[in-house]
Amino acid sequence: MGSPLHDKNGQVIFLKQRLNLFMDLLDAIDPEEADLEDIDRMIAIVDEMESKCREFKNREL
Repeated sequence: MGSPLHDKNGQVIFLKQRLNLFMDLLDAIDPEEADLEDIDRMIAIVDEMESKCREFKNREL
Protein backbone atom coordinates (compact mmCIF):
# COMPACT_ATOMS: atom_id res chain seq x y z
CA MET A 1 0.00 0.00 0.00
CA GLY A 2 1.12 3.59 -0.52
CA SER A 3 1.85 6.33 1.94
CA PRO A 4 -1.04 8.08 3.71
CA LEU A 5 -2.66 10.93 1.84
CA HIS A 6 -2.65 14.02 4.00
CA ASP A 7 -3.43 16.78 1.51
CA LYS A 8 -6.91 17.36 0.12
CA ASN A 9 -5.71 17.40 -3.49
CA GLY A 10 -4.12 13.97 -3.13
CA GLN A 11 -7.26 12.64 -1.46
CA VAL A 12 -9.48 13.89 -4.28
CA ILE A 13 -7.14 12.42 -6.91
CA PHE A 14 -7.17 9.06 -5.08
CA LEU A 15 -10.97 9.01 -4.95
CA LYS A 16 -11.27 10.01 -8.62
CA GLN A 17 -8.91 7.19 -9.62
CA ARG A 18 -10.89 4.64 -7.61
CA LEU A 19 -14.15 5.91 -9.09
CA ASN A 20 -12.72 5.65 -12.61
CA LEU A 21 -11.61 2.07 -11.93
CA PHE A 22 -15.12 1.28 -10.69
CA MET A 23 -16.69 2.81 -13.80
CA ASP A 24 -14.31 0.79 -16.01
CA LEU A 25 -15.36 -2.36 -14.17
CA LEU A 26 -19.03 -1.53 -14.70
CA ASP A 27 -18.42 -0.98 -18.41
CA ALA A 28 -16.59 -4.30 -18.71
CA ILE A 29 -19.20 -6.46 -17.02
CA ASP A 30 -21.79 -8.11 -19.22
CA PRO A 31 -25.10 -7.86 -17.33
CA GLU A 32 -26.19 -11.21 -18.76
CA GLU A 33 -23.08 -12.97 -17.46
CA ALA A 34 -22.42 -11.13 -14.18
CA ASP A 35 -22.36 -13.44 -11.20
CA LEU A 36 -22.53 -12.92 -7.46
CA GLU A 37 -18.74 -12.64 -7.20
CA ASP A 38 -18.76 -9.70 -9.65
CA ILE A 39 -21.49 -7.94 -7.67
CA ASP A 40 -19.66 -8.59 -4.38
CA ARG A 41 -16.47 -7.08 -5.83
CA MET A 42 -18.33 -3.94 -6.93
CA ILE A 43 -19.92 -3.59 -3.49
CA ALA A 44 -16.48 -3.97 -1.89
CA ILE A 45 -15.09 -1.18 -4.07
CA VAL A 46 -17.97 1.14 -3.13
CA ASP A 47 -17.51 0.25 0.55
CA GLU A 48 -13.78 1.02 0.27
CA MET A 49 -14.47 4.41 -1.33
CA GLU A 50 -17.03 5.21 1.37
CA SER A 51 -14.54 4.26 4.08
CA LYS A 52 -11.83 6.42 2.52
CA CYS A 53 -14.24 9.37 2.30
CA ARG A 54 -14.99 9.06 6.02
CA GLU A 55 -11.28 8.67 6.79
CA PHE A 56 -10.36 11.75 4.74
CA LYS A 57 -13.20 13.76 6.26
CA ASN A 58 -12.04 12.97 9.80
CA ARG A 59 -8.37 13.80 9.22
CA GLU A 60 -7.11 17.11 10.40
CA LEU A 61 -5.12 18.87 7.69
